[in-house]
Amino acid sequence: KNRYFRLLPGHNNCNPLTKEQLQEKEREKQRNKMLEQDEKSSNVGLMIHEVKVSGMRRHKLEIQSIDNSNPNTDNFRIIVGDSACERVFTVNDVSHGGCKYGIMNFSSSSRGSLSVEMCDNLYFTNRKVNSICWASVNYPDSHVLLCLVGMADTPGCVSLLPSSLFSNSNPDQPGMLCSFKISTAWSCAWCLNPQFDKTFSTGLSRRVIMKDAETGRTQTYSVSSDVLAQRFALRVPVLFNGCRSGEIFSIDLRQRGRRDQSWKASRFRQESAITSIHILQDENYLLAADMLGQIKLWDVRVTKPVQEYKGHYNEHAYLPIHVNEPEGLLLAVGQDCYTRLWSLKDSHLLRTIPSPHPAANDLIPSVVFSSNLGGCRGLPGLLMAVKHDLLNLRGI
Repeated sequence: KNRYFRLLPGHNNCNPLTKEQLQEKEREKQRNKMLEQDEKSSNVGLMIHEVKVSGMRRHKLEIQSIDNSNPNTDNFRIIVGDSACERVFTVNDVSHGGCKYGIMNFSSSSRGSLSVEMCDNLYFTNRKVNSICWASVNYPDSHVLLCLVGMADTPGCVSLLPSSLFSNSNPDQPGMLCSFKISTAWSCAWCLNPQFDKTFSTGLSRRVIMKDAETGRTQTYSVSSDVLAQRFALRVPVLFNGCRSGEIFSIDLRQRGRRDQSWKASRFRQESAITSIHILQDENYLLAADMLGQIKLWDVRVTKPVQEYKGHYNEHAYLPIHVNEPEGLLLAVGQDCYTRLWSLKDSHLLRTIPSPHPAANDLIPSVVFSSNLGGCRGLPGLLMAVKHDLLNLRGI
């Protein structure tokens, strides 16, 4: 009949194999299997850009600093390459709380090897870095635009910092060009259109702020949702914004002073919060990713999706997408810590790259892809920053 047995001290009364643990074990088995296959992948029967992607091999990079030590001990959080991919802005978690940020310089030899050196002047903050982009105030990529989230008694801010600030070797360091306090900035973007080439924007909670870095002139737009992603078009002065509500809308900088929301030049929507947007060189097309893991290519003229890139995994993370049009590639790192590369033209999934470390929410890799990694002599390649490792995947 029904009998109950007293558990004696020292007896293990918990099931060591829960459903979650079994799933985790299976995922880890699959990741290790993919890492092995990654080293043996074949190039037979692939198109030219697929050959480049499948032929990339992983190399761990040693980061050198001015004093020849290896400062690479704190987990990478974000890396963002400049337009020439000769410099990468990095954000690392610090073990005792907060984060540090600075610039790494890359150089590529004629033999295809890549070397990296950390700038000697790192900055520390107890606030979280939400968004970064390179800014061209005096010359291409002369500054970095940085959004910091407030913590406790420390308010959030948006800062425009000269890149020379991160090197002690420059005796004429200019001061901070621009900084203003805000509650929470989710996103930022820099305008390269010649009519508004000193303008930057920040996406806040239910607001968009547009600011001229030289004159300080500010324009504020009230919106109905948090603005999580922003991107300026190049040929026309138009800012595209992606919202937590899933709405994507554009603002034409030439139209000012309208109190209602008729300044929204175009509006369309995805099913979940927009985490990243990218405008193609043909500015009639825009890529958007959301928190359902959907990546869609939109024709903004008819506000309809014309392509979808399947396989990306995201449930709630703030994850970017990366586009390299010369190579015809779209890249995204999922919440499952896999880096996926698609053909931009036909949305075919070309390669899935496992993380070298077991998947975890705080260990999602950050990547940079360039046709010329390390400058004009460089080769197509992928930089992957995960945990305290910096890896280079490039052709053999």
